[in-house]
Amino acid sequence: MTRGQVEDRLQELGDLYAEFSGGGPWAWNEARAAFLRHLAADARRPGFSLLIAETTVLTGYAYGFPMGGAGSWWAGFDGHDRGRLLHRVAPGQLFVVSGIVVASRVRRECQDRAWNLARRLQRRLLADHGAALGVTSVAALDDGAFETLRSWGWRSAADDTFTAIPPGSCRVLVLTAET
Repeated sequence: MTRGQVEDRLQELGDLYAEFSGGGPWAWNEARAAFLRHLAADARRPGFSLLIAETTVLTGYAYGFPMGGAGSWWAGFDGHDRGRLLHRVAPGQLFVVSGIVVASRVRRECQDRAWNLARRLQRRLLADHGAALGVTSVAALDDGAFETLRSWGWRSAADDTFTAIPPGSCRVLVLTAET
């Protein structure tokens, strides 16, 4: 989707996020507003892309942007060696997957299947941008999100054993384009 198309569907994207974010209707307004601020900021980044999945209604989406060695996004790495991560791919082949929004059943069922909606969205996002490696971050204490991303093929950037929690406020995960 183009930035204009994202803006045209912002309310719908926010509604789906609120519906799938959990916490019930009492928490939706606050979560939805924070999400929309985050999405609007990401949409202004060069190369931003948002893929949607829909039947007769919007059912899920994934979005992100290409990333080089500099930029404010790296501030979230808190102690991670971004140089080591950048050396794993050729320039221009690193893509930040900023968000994947799918129904909770997708997060729980058939996570390891190639046809899983979240897996298809993230693969397509990387392929459309010629990215060799996707990168994302999750809050250090959000074990649920960490485990879900792992089930979709993401691996810890800190090590390959999944046991280490890097210092700082987030865990950095990577996804190869083949996953």
